[in-house]
Amino acid sequence: MYSDFKKFLQTEIEEIKNAGLYKGERIIVSAQGAVIKLENGKEVLNFCANNYLGLANNKQLVDAAKEALDTHGYGMASVRFICGTSDLHKKLEAKIAEFFGTEDTILYAACFDANGGVFEPLLGEEDAIISDSLNHASIIDGVRLCKAQRYRYANADMQDLEKQLQEAQKNRFRLIVTDGVFSMDGNVAPLDKILALAEKYNSMVMVDESHSAGVVGETGRGVTELFNKRGEVEIITGTLGKAFGGAIGGFTTGKKEVIDMLRQRSRPYLFSNSIPPLVAAAGVKMVEMMSSTNELQDKLHFNTKYFIDKMNKLGFDIKPTQSAICAVMLYDAKLSQDFAAALQEEGIYVTGFYYPVVPKDTARIRVQLSAAHEVEHLDKAIAAFEKIGKKLNVLK
Repeated sequence: MYSDFKKFLQTEIEEIKNAGLYKGERIIVSAQGAVIKLENGKEVLNFCANNYLGLANNKQLVDAAKEALDTHGYGMASVRFICGTSDLHKKLEAKIAEFFGTEDTILYAACFDANGGVFEPLLGEEDAIISDSLNHASIIDGVRLCKAQRYRYANADMQDLEKQLQEAQKNRFRLIVTDGVFSMDGNVAPLDKILALAEKYNSMVMVDESHSAGVVGETGRGVTELFNKRGEVEIITGTLGKAFGGAIGGFTTGKKEVIDMLRQRSRPYLFSNSIPPLVAAAGVKMVEMMSSTNELQDKLHFNTKYFIDKMNKLGFDIKPTQSAICAVMLYDAKLSQDFAAALQEEGIYVTGFYYPVVPKDTARIRVQLSAAHEVEHLDKAIAAFEKIGKKLNVLK
């Protein structure tokens, strides 16, 4: 059987390559940061990491992780409810709840697991999930695991959301689900309007803060802070793998009863090992740092505005953004790959995104700004974009 299946896979892979859609992996041999070292020995400026606050190699987080290795060991070798819960896990859960202004928190191995495990334990076939069309794949997969009736509204389109909510009035419980920041475009969900519609149509709201926590809002507490709605959302999911240190781990935080039910029935929580104590310890340190100073958020916001203003002045087609994501639209898949490869030759490390990661004919280079970047890093990247943009006839 496998000989036939092998031929099928080889044909499929070859078609992906011929369409210019094959995704390779580039190997980094240094710590994550504004400057990274590649396997070929070349140093480049990294503009495609989720390292929004530059904490991936932060000494305070590294030291906290090292200390936890000495005191709590390497791993728990268990799921949480058997013998996999340490004091560090509980401390981090409390810190996250305090940070977002929620009642309780549950940790997962990744936010993919948090989103995969949140819907099925809470909602049944009498209920409704109303989901933004550009929500992350993990939300889509989580919804598929749930028997609730599914509704979808156009990205951040409140008129369409209202229409779907009207349709869903026949259902018992209704949950509106949205990303806080949509990772490919960088736009922020209009949470104030979503909450207003939720109140009008007696619905609950869930927000995935993965690309917004640490980034959006004056102190980085995400879209609930940006719209002055802290504590008003029933469910928030997020990750420790982006702005919050960049390692591994996800979480769901929100209403106490919701979190309690997830502890009882959420399968990715019940059947996955606890996150390593060293990750939990670094997470605790991270929240303490973010709660004591706004220096990193201020720098990130400055860097983002500086870069986008300069790129707009050059004439690049930039998606409107309120986040640290700058989508440089190129539309053609091959062009996005050629542009990214040429930028790497200039010492700028980015990635071209194209179908199926984004819709067909919307290929782009997603630039992600970081508090680790200095102005000279930004200027070098802008100059490289201008040079390659003219060379490839993107700029006139």
